[in-house]
Amino acid sequence: MILHLCTRDELAAARAEGARRPPSLDEVGFVHCSEPGTVHLPASRLYAGRTDVVVLVVDPARLAAHGVTVRWEPGVGPQGGEDPRGPWFPHAYGPLVLDAVVAVHDLVPEPDGSFRPPPAIASP
Repeated sequence: MILHLCTRDELAAARAEGARRPPSLDEVGFVHCSEPGTVHLPASRLYAGRTDVVVLVVDPARLAAHGVTVRWEPGVGPQGGEDPRGPWFPHAYGPLVLDAVVAVHDLVPEPDGSFRPPPAIASP
Protein backbone atom coordinates (compact mmCIF):
# COMPACT_ATOMS: atom_id res chain seq x y z
CA MET A 1 0.00 0.00 0.00
CA ILE A 2 1.02 3.59 -0.59
CA LEU A 3 -0.26 6.68 1.20
CA HIS A 4 -1.41 10.09 0.04
CA LEU A 5 -1.94 13.17 2.20
CA CYS A 6 -4.73 15.68 1.69
CA THR A 7 -7.20 17.75 3.67
CA ARG A 8 -10.75 16.68 4.47
CA ASP A 9 -12.03 19.34 2.04
CA GLU A 10 -9.78 18.00 -0.74
CA LEU A 11 -11.07 14.49 -0.03
CA ALA A 12 -14.66 15.72 -0.24
CA ALA A 13 -13.91 17.30 -3.63
CA ALA A 14 -12.28 14.05 -4.80
CA ARG A 15 -15.35 12.08 -3.74
CA ALA A 16 -17.54 14.39 -5.80
CA GLU A 17 -15.26 13.91 -8.84
CA GLY A 18 -14.41 10.24 -8.30
CA ALA A 19 -10.65 10.87 -8.18
CA ARG A 20 -8.06 13.01 -6.44
CA ARG A 21 -6.28 15.27 -8.90
CA PRO A 22 -3.94 17.54 -6.92
CA PRO A 23 -2.19 20.44 -8.65
CA SER A 24 1.05 18.41 -8.81
CA LEU A 25 -0.54 16.19 -11.45
CA ASP A 26 -0.58 19.15 -13.87
CA GLU A 27 2.58 20.80 -12.51
CA VAL A 28 4.98 17.83 -12.45
CA GLY A 29 2.94 14.99 -13.96
CA PHE A 30 2.41 12.87 -10.86
CA VAL A 31 0.71 12.66 -7.47
CA HIS A 32 3.04 12.66 -4.45
CA CYS A 33 2.63 9.62 -2.20
CA SER A 34 4.50 8.05 0.71
CA GLU A 35 5.01 4.77 2.49
CA PRO A 36 3.95 4.19 6.13
CA GLY A 37 7.48 4.78 7.42
CA THR A 38 7.93 8.09 5.60
CA VAL A 39 4.46 9.69 5.57
CA HIS A 40 5.36 11.88 8.56
CA LEU A 41 8.12 13.63 6.57
CA PRO A 42 5.96 15.38 3.96
CA ALA A 43 3.13 15.73 6.49
CA SER A 44 5.36 17.71 8.86
CA ARG A 45 6.84 19.77 6.02
CA LEU A 46 3.56 20.61 4.25
CA TYR A 47 0.86 20.47 6.93
CA ALA A 48 2.59 21.33 10.24
CA GLY A 49 0.06 21.92 12.99
CA ARG A 50 -3.00 21.39 10.81
CA THR A 51 -5.88 19.37 12.20
CA ASP A 52 -7.74 18.74 8.94
CA VAL A 53 -5.26 16.30 7.35
CA VAL A 54 -6.15 12.76 6.31
CA VAL A 55 -4.09 9.88 4.97
CA LEU A 56 -5.50 7.95 2.02
CA VAL A 57 -4.36 4.33 1.94
CA VAL A 58 -4.07 3.46 -1.76
CA ASP A 59 -3.74 0.05 -3.40
CA PRO A 60 -1.21 0.34 -6.27
CA ALA A 61 -2.71 -2.72 -8.00
CA ARG A 62 -6.07 -0.95 -8.18
CA LEU A 63 -4.37 2.14 -9.59
CA ALA A 64 -2.68 -0.05 -12.22
CA ALA A 65 -6.09 -1.46 -13.16
CA HIS A 66 -7.04 2.13 -14.05
CA GLY A 67 -3.86 2.68 -16.07
CA VAL A 68 -2.00 4.61 -13.37
CA THR A 69 1.69 3.72 -12.98
CA VAL A 70 3.48 4.09 -9.63
CA ARG A 71 7.25 4.72 -9.57
CA TRP A 72 9.58 5.16 -6.58
CA GLU A 73 11.70 8.28 -7.07
CA PRO A 74 13.88 10.61 -4.97
CA GLY A 75 12.11 12.90 -2.56
CA VAL A 76 12.67 16.62 -2.07
CA GLY A 77 15.81 17.57 -0.16
CA PRO A 78 16.15 20.28 2.50
CA GLN A 79 17.30 22.81 -0.13
CA GLY A 80 14.52 21.86 -2.58
CA GLY A 81 15.02 19.72 -5.65
CA GLU A 82 15.52 15.96 -5.71
CA ASP A 83 17.58 14.31 -2.98
CA PRO A 84 18.77 10.91 -4.28
CA ARG A 85 20.52 10.24 -0.94
CA GLY A 86 17.32 10.64 1.07
CA PRO A 87 14.24 8.44 1.11
CA TRP A 88 12.55 7.63 -2.15
CA PHE A 89 8.80 8.12 -2.47
CA PRO A 90 6.09 6.55 -4.61
CA HIS A 91 4.74 8.84 -7.33
CA ALA A 92 1.44 8.01 -9.03
CA TYR A 93 1.47 9.01 -12.71
CA GLY A 94 -2.24 9.67 -12.97
CA PRO A 95 -5.20 10.60 -10.78
CA LEU A 96 -5.86 8.71 -7.56
CA VAL A 97 -9.15 7.07 -8.45
CA LEU A 98 -11.21 6.56 -5.32
CA ASP A 99 -11.73 2.90 -6.25
CA ALA A 100 -8.06 2.46 -5.29
CA VAL A 101 -8.46 4.08 -1.86
CA VAL A 102 -8.95 1.26 0.64
CA ALA A 103 -8.93 3.30 3.87
CA VAL A 104 -8.83 6.86 5.18
CA HIS A 105 -7.21 7.85 8.49
CA ASP A 106 -7.12 11.16 10.34
CA LEU A 107 -3.62 12.47 10.89
CA VAL A 108 -3.37 14.26 14.24
CA PRO A 109 -0.39 16.56 14.88
CA GLU A 110 1.88 16.20 17.89
CA PRO A 111 1.91 19.09 20.40
CA ASP A 112 4.84 20.65 18.50
CA GLY A 113 2.87 20.54 15.21
CA SER A 114 4.83 17.68 13.65
CA PHE A 115 3.31 14.36 12.63
CA ARG A 116 3.95 10.67 13.20
CA PRO A 117 2.40 7.85 11.17
CA PRO A 118 -0.96 6.86 12.64
CA PRO A 119 -0.63 3.54 14.52
CA ALA A 120 -3.20 1.90 12.22
CA ILE A 121 -0.83 2.26 9.25
CA ALA A 122 2.62 2.41 10.86
CA SER A 123 5.30 0.11 9.48
CA PRO A 124 5.74 -3.14 11.43
